[in-house]
Amino acid sequence: MTISLEALRRCSIAVDLGAARTRVYLRRTGLIVDEPTVAAVNTRTGGLIAVGTPAERMTGRTPAHIRVVRPVSNGTVVDIAMAQRMLRLLLGDKLRRAWRRRPLVSAAVCVPHDAHPLTERAAVETLTGIGARRVELVDSLIAAAVGCGLPVEQPEATLIVVCGAATTQVAVLSLGSIVAAERVPVGGDTVDHALVQLLRNEHALMLPSQAVRPLHLVLRDDAPAGGTEVHGRDVATGLARSVRIDVEGVRTAVRTPLTGVVDAIGTVLRRCPPDLVADLADRGIMLAGGSAVLPGFDTMLREATGMPVQIADHPDVCAVEGLGAMLDGKVQPLVLDAMVS
Repeated sequence: MTISLEALRRCSIAVDLGAARTRVYLRRTGLIVDEPTVAAVNTRTGGLIAVGTPAERMTGRTPAHIRVVRPVSNGTVVDIAMAQRMLRLLLGDKLRRAWRRRPLVSAAVCVPHDAHPLTERAAVETLTGIGARRVELVDSLIAAAVGCGLPVEQPEATLIVVCGAATTQVAVLSLGSIVAAERVPVGGDTVDHALVQLLRNEHALMLPSQAVRPLHLVLRDDAPAGGTEVHGRDVATGLARSVRIDVEGVRTAVRTPLTGVVDAIGTVLRRCPPDLVADLADRGIMLAGGSAVLPGFDTMLREATGMPVQIADHPDVCAVEGLGAMLDGKVQPLVLDAMVS
């Protein structure tokens, strides 16, 4: 993956197509789209009923002829046509008319580290299909590090953990380049699935993934000791039932998948020179991504690694904000020059 400062400055928009949310940054304007990556389709007519937040609210509540789809999975566009239709609606008529008046518009898009060529091609085809004449690919780890305000251009180590909905990426950066990186299939959806399985196996209660979000609050340091009450459907009778979940049960269920992130951090550090690892003793770990705000996650990493852990000011939009900073020319040239492979 190659990129240059001049090429990015010619781009008009930056796009972060995530499995959970889609974000679009317009040059010299800021973030103009921040919506769930969801679309609701009428299977009888093929028409789009809703995209973004309205479509997400329909999940699990639609009749048989309406299907809620997610065109992006694990950082990869799995349904290019649907992703294009979704983006057209999210961008709105005003921006699309502006694109038609400027047919040579360029776009930048985040892709996961070491993305498969098919993943990169799908991202390019998605944006060219809605009007972009040129698409620049940017490593999401670099974009997130810039968006967090990390001094990635310095000859010092910075460790960033980008926690997404389906995957978590860990990387050590120095002099604007990635020294070592690892990606694991653990994210916010994995945690929600673990909680769903806990309620099913131990309490014979079924509930959708969205209904387990209140359980995240149990993990907070100031959470009440008595746990929380959860409403769902009884596996045996099919009737509505409520159970009370204790704090330790939730923490045990969440800790199991998150150990994969701790292992990934250890793997990345073992690949780095000792001097860079020594830098991290004081600087520590920067958490970014939408799942970085999971209560208790930073505490768990701090206890497991013995390093300071800090959550970015706006962890969910770090990648697109970093990409936007590159478009607006707010990044030192050294950062981008080091990205050229």
